[in-house]
Amino acid sequence: MEIRIESLLEGARRAEGTVIVIDVYRAFTTSAIAFSRGAKKIILVAEVEDALELKRQGIGDLCMGEVGGERPEGFDFGNSPFEMSTADVEGKTLIQSTRAGTVGADAARKAERLYVSSLVVAKATACAVQRDRAELITIVAMGLGGYNRTDEDEVCALYLRNIIEGRSPDPKAVRSLILAGASSQNFDDAAQPWMHAMDREIALRVNSVPFAMTVNRQDGMLVARRDGLGNS
Repeated sequence: MEIRIESLLEGARRAEGTVIVIDVYRAFTTSAIAFSRGAKKIILVAEVEDALELKRQGIGDLCMGEVGGERPEGFDFGNSPFEMSTADVEGKTLIQSTRAGTVGADAARKAERLYVSSLVVAKATACAVQRDRAELITIVAMGLGGYNRTDEDEVCALYLRNIIEGRSPDPKAVRSLILAGASSQNFDDAAQPWMHAMDREIALRVNSVPFAMTVNRQDGMLVARRDGLGNS
């Protein structure tokens, strides 16, 4: 087994084999919470306009995501795991657009198998990849906007690699290291009220969600599901 770690949008474009795209703050933490709340599937799109059009066509029920951290006009939810933790999404098809995570998933065109991940689903993702017995795994830390590295995504990538290779890194150490990083301080900034402190708390609950999230292309769309739930 060969494991490569890549970063940012260019890394997503280079990624091959089984690809894991990481966005801890906040896209793929929000996705995981949505699935925990009973969402049926999540359509991942790069652009806000595409998300709104899919909702207009009735292909999806609700839009969630962000531009510059804030909920776009016309979206039902922001890119917030805290907001999603009380949302009524049971049986719904969501459409998600963010500036890093969903863009990175869309860019990973060379992937033979694709997962999206964050710290809350790290162990479940590692277990799914181990089960796949892939010869090549590429882990992509998407960072801020797909162009600037961030501690939380880089550390999550290293954490995932260690678990996949059979080691047991300390989740508390991972959490502490990320809390010291610049991105974590944004949640204490009164000038960014859309960055709720509970988003950070939920995102750093390492291995708290017991399933991976797989992504497949269907009818020209990227569709994410809870691992094991099939293609309905």
